[in-house]
Amino acid sequence: MLDIKFIRENKDIVAAGAKKKHIEIDLDRLLSLDDKRKEFQKSFDDKRAEQNKASDEIAKLQPEERKPWIAKMAELKKAMQADEEALQEVMKEWRDLMVRVPNIPDMTVPEGDSDADNQEVKTWGEKPKFSFEPKSAAELLLAHDMADFERGAKVAGFRGYFLKNDGVRLAWALERFVQDRFMNREGFQPIIVPSLVRKEPFIGTGYLPQSEDDLYKTQDGDYLAGTAEVAGMGYYMNETVEKKDLPIKFFAFSPCFRREAGSHGKDEKGIFRVHEFVKYEQVVLCEASHEESVKHHEELTANSEALLQELKLHYHVVLNCGGDIGLGQVKKYDLEAWMPSEKKYRETHSSSYFHDFQSRRLNIRYRDDDGSLKFVHSLNNTALALPRILCHIVENYQKEDGTIEVPEVLRSYMGKDVITRA
Repeated sequence: MLDIKFIRENKDIVAAGAKKKHIEIDLDRLLSLDDKRKEFQKSFDDKRAEQNKASDEIAKLQPEERKPWIAKMAELKKAMQADEEALQEVMKEWRDLMVRVPNIPDMTVPEGDSDADNQEVKTWGEKPKFSFEPKSAAELLLAHDMADFERGAKVAGFRGYFLKNDGVRLAWALERFVQDRFMNREGFQPIIVPSLVRKEPFIGTGYLPQSEDDLYKTQDGDYLAGTAEVAGMGYYMNETVEKKDLPIKFFAFSPCFRREAGSHGKDEKGIFRVHEFVKYEQVVLCEASHEESVKHHEELTANSEALLQELKLHYHVVLNCGGDIGLGQVKKYDLEAWMPSEKKYRETHSSSYFHDFQSRRLNIRYRDDDGSLKFVHSLNNTALALPRILCHIVENYQKEDGTIEVPEVLRSYMGKDVITRA
């Protein structure tokens, strides 16, 4: 959430940022409501001051002298109640508009409508060459009895799946490999976060109200998270952290759930796009400095690149355009690894920074050296999303004889070098 004072003083910049993100917001209406908010608040505060002053005067009077004052105070109380009710009504719409104002994208973010307009900024490795037509991940997983989609749909419905045998072993090998890498990486605190989360952290991280259609909601009003970022950011909600403890880095794990609303017809076969999965997420809180945010953003991205490089998966990094970054993001990179059967790159990681957009909504602050309270800056990036990345691995490591080579860095965890047909 942006500061209303900043919005008022930089209306044109905020409007341009919203336009770049293809997000509609009525800033004139917001500022008009803010004028009313201040007007009703001042009227209420003036009456409150008058009430306090009169109470002091009444206390000095004799009982018979108090009646006209008490009657006057009764009228003043009614007027205060009217101001308070009017203020609450204005605040309801004011708050709704405030949480819909998008953050301002960095000047380096390119113009564009969708992911088709993202700009490639880096590539690593070479596309694998095959002497045969490579099979899809879904075909390979079924052929090696590593998954069962038919029974998954029978038990869990559309996009349901079972991982089996070497599918499970490969997934667990990846988890142990990533755990070892990140839990030994300086500064990261491992943390298992809740998947069932209250509404406030979703609003704070910017997933509500904009993305409600993609969330599973319980009858109690809670939501199932689609990323460990939500609960990880909620950890310090309404708290003031110590500056000496910054940056705070979480290596956060969570089972995740997404409805995948609007993705009908996309990746309906296999395990690339599913409703239930697990994620390890990098979450960082740092000082309120653009330079610090940029530094950590590049570090988080490099962490994920190192993972793909150790797995020897050919990938590229794209800078997301304005139409393909979310409400709160200042800048975002997607890491996309090559999918041989589709002859295109598909996303494995997403790396973003937000400045104080999330922390302002979540009220996470620190006291700076000059004694002032500042909102921390926040960042997040995928460390590992399962089972999606299994698709990249089995496709890139398939062999002409039908076997699947196990990436070298996973062999000690997997207990084998090659996956053979069941």
